[in-house]
Amino acid sequence: MKDTTIDDCRIVELGKHHGATGNLTVVDNGKVENFDTKRVFFIYDIPGGVSRGGHSHKTLRELIVATSGSFEVYVNDGRNERSFLLNHPSKALLLPAGVWEELRNFSSGAVALVLASIPYTPEDYIRDFDQFLKYKQQE
Repeated sequence: MKDTTIDDCRIVELGKHHGATGNLTVVDNGKVENFDTKRVFFIYDIPGGVSRGGHSHKTLRELIVATSGSFEVYVNDGRNERSFLLNHPSKALLLPAGVWEELRNFSSGAVALVLASIPYTPEDYIRDFDQFLKYKQQE
């Protein structure tokens, strides 16, 4: 995953079903870019001005959804950076391994739903940006 770039990050449309009683969005395991979910968590009640994330993964892939409110996901591949605005529950950001991520600019009441491709594994995290840059430069 050391050769992953920000071009590998992309917004995917989730299935949206509209009805008179509201909307329903479904994420079926294995049907979004062959993404198998092994862990799910929520990030919410984020104080103003606080960022979350600030790490990269060696193998874990993520599918990030703004289930309520909005926030930005900043990504960096060691050479280039980009930001994605998530503000609708039927759109998700598919985030590959090997990309630095930081969630920023949370609106009031924002909730981030994160689906992860592997269970929590501390060894998979790179939590220092300088270490991330070294990791990306290794062959």
